[in-house]
Amino acid sequence: MVRPLKWIIGAVVALAVAVSAGVFVYIHFIEGPAPARLSLSQVPSGDASATATTIAGSTATTAVAGPVPSGGVDGSWSPTTDSQVGYRVKETLFGQKNEAVGRTNKVTGTVTISGTTVSTADLTVDMKSVKSSESQRDGQFNGRIMNTSTFPTATFKLTQPVQLPSVPTDTTPITVKATGALTLHGVTKTVSFDIRAQRTGSNLAINSTIPITFADYNIDNPSGGPASTEDHGELELLIVLAKS
Repeated sequence: MVRPLKWIIGAVVALAVAVSAGVFVYIHFIEGPAPARLSLSQVPSGDASATATTIAGSTATTAVAGPVPSGGVDGSWSPTTDSQVGYRVKETLFGQKNEAVGRTNKVTGTVTISGTTVSTADLTVDMKSVKSSESQRDGQFNGRIMNTSTFPTATFKLTQPVQLPSVPTDTTPITVKATGALTLHGVTKTVSFDIRAQRTGSNLAINSTIPITFADYNIDNPSGGPASTEDHGELELLIVLAKS
């Protein structure tokens, strides 16, 4: 009985090592690293023209910015399809650490500015359109985690005017604090966070990261099966606004 038991133990250990090695190869070489955090540097110029540049055998699009307008920003602004909103959650799968990232560009709403005052901001995100690199992860996101059939949108509404230090006239970023009502999974909480904003061609861009504790919004911990996550994540946003 001793020798068969050793064989069984050896087989179990070998299987565990093989699974761990397979997960390592998948995460680091097949799925690849998580997308970089959203930042203002990723925003194309609103007045840009595109030129094709060949990099390592592939064709990339490079934005060539035109002059940045120096006019005022008074009026109503709406998100463009260059906007992105999504989540970032750290996960562990069979001992291998990874970052799960999902995003969408389906953002609607309005932002109203007068002089150096952002008086209103009312934004809506289509949660059903959030996609990651894994269809199985997306299924869990739309199902037990975010229940998007019941809660298809997430919203943010500014509850206090934001005072800008100056009217944005060039690509120099400014940092201000915003306070508003964030609704996720049918639960609304007041959040305050720093945002970075800049003029980008004829557009305005806003970038921020908001920490999210899942229990605060009655969101099930994303952990499931062999994958485990922390009890919190991040809501990333890069909102590109065009004059309405």
